[in-house]
Amino acid sequence: MSFPDGLRREHPGLGHGTAILLAYRGSIAHGTYEPSSEPGSIDDKDAIGIAVPGLDHYIGQRQFGSRGTVEIVRDPWDIVVYEARKAIHLLAKGNPNVLAMLWLERPLYIDLTPPGERLLEARDLFATRSTFYPFMGYARSQLMKMERGAFRGYLGEKRKRLVEQYGYDTKNAAHLIRLLRMGVEFLRDGELQVRRPDAPELLAIKHGEWTLERVKVEAERLCRRAEDAHAASTLPDQPNPDAINALTVAVIGEALGLR
Repeated sequence: MSFPDGLRREHPGLGHGTAILLAYRGSIAHGTYEPSSEPGSIDDKDAIGIAVPGLDHYIGQRQFGSRGTVEIVRDPWDIVVYEARKAIHLLAKGNPNVLAMLWLERPLYIDLTPPGERLLEARDLFATRSTFYPFMGYARSQLMKMERGAFRGYLGEKRKRLVEQYGYDTKNAAHLIRLLRMGVEFLRDGELQVRRPDAPELLAIKHGEWTLERVKVEAERLCRRAEDAHAASTLPDQPNPDAINALTVAVIGEALGLR
C-alpha cells in the first residue's frame, strides 16, 4: 500500500520538512483492513500524523489547521494531522487513537524523522493508570453508536445496510471489543498491542457473525476486567508533567533546528 504523493503536495502538513511522523492507523494498523475490492468492505484507508510547522507558528500569529488539527478526507483516505504540542497533549491525556501511533509495527510508519523517533523512544512516559478513563470513554461511545448508527461519509450507506441486516453496526461493535481488550492489555503491561492477535475474531464481529447479545455480554465482561486491571495496575498514576514538557521542547526544537 502506497501513500499518494498528490496529497503531500496539496497539504503542507503531510510534506517532508513539516511532518515528523506519518503512519497508518485504524484497520490497516490493527490487521483488519479489507480493500474495497472485497465484497462488503467498509474500511477507509486511515493515516495519522504529527507536524512541526514553521517557527512563525510558535512565536507569531499563524495557526495550524483548526486548533492544531488538520483533517483530510478524500475517498478512500481519512487522514488527521496534529501539530506537535496538540499531539503530545492528547498523548498525555491518554487518547487511544493517538497513543496507538507510538506502538506500531515499523512498516506502518510512512514517514519517521529523528524528532518522531524521539517521541517513540519516550512512549513509556504516556503509559499510566489514567488511560483507563479515556479507553472506557471511547468504548462507551462505540457502544452508543452501535445501535443508534452514525452513517456519515461515503461508506455511510454501507454501514446503514449493516444495521438493517444485523440489527446493529457491526463495525462499531468490533471497535468496542478491540478498545476494551487493548485497554486491559495496556493497564496490565504498559504496552499497546496495536496489531491485533485477535484480528480474525474482530473480523468475524465486523462481518456480523456475532449476535448483538454476544457482543454486549463480551463488552460487559471486558469492562469488569478493565476495572480489575486498573485497580491492580503498577503503572504510574499520571504522566509526569515536567518530563512531558521537556519532551515537547526537545521534539519541536529538534524539528526546527534549534537544538
